[in-house]
This record gives sequence, structure tokens and C-alpha cells, in this order.
Amino acid sequence: MGDNLKEKMVGALKWSTVDRLGQQAVQFAIGMILARLLTPEDFGLMGLVMIFAALSYVLVESGFGQALIRKNDTNELDYNTVFYSNVVIALFLYFILFFLSPLIANFFEQPDLLLICRVMFIAIIFNSFYLVPYAKLGKVLDYKKIAIVNVVSSFASGILGIVIAIVYKNVWALVIQQVAYHFFRMILFYYTVNWKPVKIFSFSVLKAFFPFTVNLLFTSILNVLFNNLFIVILGKFYPKSEVGYYVQGNKLNETVSFTIQSVLLGSTFSMFSQIQNDDERFRRIFRELSNKVSLTTLPFLLALIASASQFVVIIWSDLYIDSVLYFQLLCLAALFIPLYTLNISALNARGLSKITMLIESTKRILILVMILLTFNFGIVYMLIGYIFSSYIAYFMSLLFIRKEIKYYFKYQRSDMLKNIILSLLMFLVVYSANYIDINIYLKFILQIVSGLSFYLIYLRMFYSEFLNKIIQNLKTTIIRI
Repeated sequence: MGDNLKEKMVGALKWSTVDRLGQQAVQFAIGMILARLLTPEDFGLMGLVMIFAALSYVLVESGFGQALIRKNDTNELDYNTVFYSNVVIALFLYFILFFLSPLIANFFEQPDLLLICRVMFIAIIFNSFYLVPYAKLGKVLDYKKIAIVNVVSSFASGILGIVIAIVYKNVWALVIQQVAYHFFRMILFYYTVNWKPVKIFSFSVLKAFFPFTVNLLFTSILNVLFNNLFIVILGKFYPKSEVGYYVQGNKLNETVSFTIQSVLLGSTFSMFSQIQNDDERFRRIFRELSNKVSLTTLPFLLALIASASQFVVIIWSDLYIDSVLYFQLLCLAALFIPLYTLNISALNARGLSKITMLIESTKRILILVMILLTFNFGIVYMLIGYIFSSYIAYFMSLLFIRKEIKYYFKYQRSDMLKNIILSLLMFLVVYSANYIDINIYLKFILQIVSGLSFYLIYLRMFYSEFLNKIIQNLKTTIIRI
């Protein structure tokens, strides 16, 4: 059983990597083109609509997907009950949001939002139809099929968005792209997964899932609300262009952070769920993952902060230079988010969703306090407060991990200290290139080469076994290709 799980985990991690890298490669290319066809104002309008769409996705899913994955003896009654619940909630939300669209447009003083909202929210219905097939694939760690569906959907919807942007050059390119993405996912997941709903339903299933899902739902709602809080503030009190700068900076940060988390942590909840009762194995795998995540993410994010000016301009064009500071601050806030996500995933897999809800609630209260204290000083100071709140929440999660799986502070210190030193040194190496007066593309290439060279030398000196595994995996992948 152990070997089988390990084999599944290797396959899941590989295809999770293909999924994220494939999607992000497509989205990067699509995004670079759209940024040159559209304006910051267009991205600002889309950002305002996405707040309500993201919240709706969370309400539709309601934590049922993780509940299905976590349950050991899932049956057809479970799947069908969750399916019909998802669809009914989605239809209800669309009905409510359809009639609330005028209020949304009036709140942000943007009349164009009325029709944009009513079209964009159709994606909520498409989303509800494929959540169960997605969960079925995640339960058996079949990330190959998930990767194929996601990459194809991203590419097809992106091409459609580009065509509309070329013809109309307005925000509708972004709206249709988002709706099409969920439509393609719906079609492809049902084509890929051999499952169709039947007419069975049980409220007892929902009742059994409720103690676990209610905490996840509450946590997810808080995540969406607070992740979009600054967009609401900017949308209400600042020009649309400023919203667009923030949206683009935030999108770039989320793309990087989400890619990192999906590549390194994409299948951890499923894995932790399968070993939730084996304390020694759970602790060993958690510590190994924690060390590798910090070794990978901390230096990478700090290097991005150091090269942000070049990175943003090359990706989005110099029209978005005002997004740089937002991107840097958000990357700084995201520094420990992959490790935080690992902690939360481990706690949820152990059935401690009430604890993760407590941690998330405390984090949100801290963010609110920081915003109230810094509101009069501007968005930059509010983001600094957000950084401190994120760090405090991460250290809170460490306390509960220590208690739950006996991952003591002495292990945390020994695992983290070298990685933090590596990250700070790599930041200095990359940042020093900013003082060289050369072409922006050459400067960015120099930063990549110098940062990567330093990173590999450091790994050779202190983590040779880890580096050898990376090289071996690359060789194996190349040979298979």
C-alpha cells in the first residue's frame, strides 16, 4: 500500500506540475497579448466583477469537494447529493446576482458593470456542473486528466478572448474569456470522467458532511472577501485605472503564488487524507515537504521582488509600470503563504477544519484592524499591514502544527534557517543588477542567470542530494519525451 501511494503521489505531483506550468504558460502568453490590446481600465472593471464571481464559486462548492475526497467510502448517493446541491445553489445565486447587478454598478459608479455582471455570472452555473467530476479525479489522484482539461480550457478560452480583443478592444474580451473557460471545463470534464448524475439525493449526506464543510466554507468565504478587499476599496475610492494597476499586480502575484502552490502542494490534501491516522509517517512527510517548499519558494519570491520592475514591464508593457509596487508588496505578503497552505492542508486532513477556521478568522480580524489603522495613509500602508497580518497567521498555524503532529520548533528552526539565509543572499545578488545601466531585457536576463547560478551553487554546497534528485528527474523527463 505504501509503495502504491508513493507511486500515485509521484504521478500526481508530476501531472500537477504539468497542469500548473501548462496553464500558466498559456495564461502568460494570453495575458501578454491582452495587456497590449486592452487598457488598465478594462482590467479594473473585470476585477470588480470577479469579486462576486469568486465568492459565488466558493458558495457553490461549499467545501463538498474536499469532503468527498476525504471520505474513505464515498458512494453514488454522496456524489449525486453533492452534484444537485451544487447546481441548485448556483442557479439560486445567479438569480440573486442578476437582480443585484444594478446595485453593483451603482455602488462602484460604473454603469457598464450592469450587463457585464449579468453575462459574467453565467460562469457560476457552468462551474457547478463539473465540481463532482473534478472531485472524483482528485480523489483517485488522477491529475493527468485534470491537467489536460485545464490546459485545453485555458488555451481555447484565451484564443477566444484575443479574437474579441482584436475586434472590439474592450473589457468584453476578458468577460467572454472567463465564461468560456468554465464552459470548456464543464464539457471536457464530463467527456473525460465516466460519470453521469442519477436521480438520487439525501439530506442525511449533507448533514453528515456539514460539520466538516461548514468550517471550510466559512474559511473560504473569508479568503475571497479579504483577498478582494483592496479591490473594493480601490474601486470605490480610486480611479478605474488605479484598480487596473492593482488588479494586474495582484494577478501576476497570484499567478506566481498559485503556480508554486499547485506544483508543490497541489495533491497534498489528498495524500495527507490517506495517511491521516499514521502519525509517524504523517510527521515525516510533512517535514520533508515543508523543507522543500521553503527551499524553493522563499528564494524565488524574493528574487521576483528584486527584479519586479523589469518583470512587470516585460510581461504587461510599460503601460503598467504603476503595478510594480503593488506586485512587490503582494509578493512580500505571499512569502510564507505556500508554507501556510501546507500547514492548513495538513490540519484539514486531520479533520481540524475548526482550527483552520479559527486561524483564518484571526488573520482576517488582524487585516481589518490594520486597514482601519492605516486607511488615511493610503493603499500602500494598508498593504504593509496586510503583510504583517499574513506573517502572524503563518506563525499561528505553526503553533497548531506543533501541537497536532509534534513538529517541534527545533526542527522548524533547523529546517528554515539555511533557507532564509539562501533567500536573502539571492535577493541581494538579483537586486544588485538593478544598478547596471543596460537594456531592460538584458538586465532581466542577467538577473535570471545570476540568481539561478547562485541558487544552483548554494544547492550544490548545502543540498547536494536535493539537487541530484532534481537533475535526475529532469533527465528522466527528457528521456521519456
